[in-house]
Amino acid sequence: MQGYTLEDLEDWDKRIQEQVEKLGLSCFPQEFEICDHHQMLGYLAYNGMPAHYPHWSFGKAFEKQKTVYDYGMSGLPYEMVINSNPSLAYLMKDNSLALQLLTMSHVRGHCHFFKNNRTFRFSRPEYTLEMFKAHADRIRAYIEDPSIGLERVERMMDAAHALSLQCRRYLGIQRSSPQEIKQRMLKNYQDSCREARERATPEPSLPDLYKVPLEPEEDILLFVRDYNPYLTDWQKDLLTIVSEETQYFIPQMETKISNEGFSAWVHYQILNALDLPQDLHLEFLIHHNQVVRPIPGGMNPYHLGFKIFEDIEKRFGRDRIFQVVETDRDVSFLRQYLTEELMRELHLFSHKKDGVNRIVDDISDKEGWEEVKKVLLKNVGLASIPVVKVLDGNYKAQQILYLWHEYDGRDLELSYAQETARHLFALWQRRVILESRLEGKPVFISYDGRESVKITYQLLF
Repeated sequence: MQGYTLEDLEDWDKRIQEQVEKLGLSCFPQEFEICDHHQMLGYLAYNGMPAHYPHWSFGKAFEKQKTVYDYGMSGLPYEMVINSNPSLAYLMKDNSLALQLLTMSHVRGHCHFFKNNRTFRFSRPEYTLEMFKAHADRIRAYIEDPSIGLERVERMMDAAHALSLQCRRYLGIQRSSPQEIKQRMLKNYQDSCREARERATPEPSLPDLYKVPLEPEEDILLFVRDYNPYLTDWQKDLLTIVSEETQYFIPQMETKISNEGFSAWVHYQILNALDLPQDLHLEFLIHHNQVVRPIPGGMNPYHLGFKIFEDIEKRFGRDRIFQVVETDRDVSFLRQYLTEELMRELHLFSHKKDGVNRIVDDISDKEGWEEVKKVLLKNVGLASIPVVKVLDGNYKAQQILYLWHEYDGRDLELSYAQETARHLFALWQRRVILESRLEGKPVFISYDGRESVKITYQLLF
């Protein structure tokens, strides 16, 4: 380590913890692991987990990150922290003391956010490390099983990974049981019949109470797991594993800007309160400015989040910051607190493709700032991921999986949609149909495993 010892880090960690308590943060117990750059690259590739199941995509990610790092095209992150209880974070042993102090303070911001933000309420941090290790052990057992093997496992995992984000996005909303849905459908039917009789109009048809699903289902992996009778137990288990790990990462995707912005605000408060020696303080300011600097032509979540939290403190006081951390995810955070004045100060703009080029679409002036904000809100967290739901698991009584894209004005990328149809077929093992819209017109993407994926403007059967 550069000019400091492990004992120095432990001493500074105690001083940081004192400031954490003064600032009013509520964190899980914090543990740090010191690693070299090679180990950090490995943790990066495996999403920060000390134990994770094997898959070729992780090896690909490792090689890519190692190449760009070795050629000086990219550095390594200052910090990496896991949402677990106790919290686990990594420190690069080659980092300077000032950078370690910034990292240790920044991690406390994440830990408070993980523990207190309602988006993470169902993440079960006390089981995080055990869950990932149990998943890894089960998948390795399937790979080593002579009757299953690596190829079959990876083929199933590839399809599951491709569809993993087509899942429940808001775990806080309680799902109705099939029986509750049937009762609601019957009540609505009875009410409609009563109104029809009063108006002397034809009565509606009795709803199909045996349709699967009874209501559009957004969790595709779990639907396939529960309603595809041709899947074996190990295949169902793989879908469960991918679904559970996706649900762990979704809160982090939904709070990237607010989480990083708050953590930057926290490390800024702590290190300014530590009364650092002048050389350490100056180096800290350099690193801080590197973390929160704007990115030309792009968006730095640290920069945007930090600026918004500074503005919240200035306008509403520090207590409001902690209220926001408890209640908001990025969409609500930006909708409420990204003001016209702040957008203009940050020079935010939107752009779109024009052939191979990109052109500025709107800027944050009096006429355009609302449109820029709308574009931003449609591209944070999972808002940028198309919503696809299962409408029928036995379409036309032919065991066809019929899905519907919840169109919001943005067309699907057809090349991706075609691959999605292939992955759906790999899991369902029978014909799949995806209904969407293209330039305002209905479009149907279907695949039965025998020919190429078909894209038509009307159903052919």
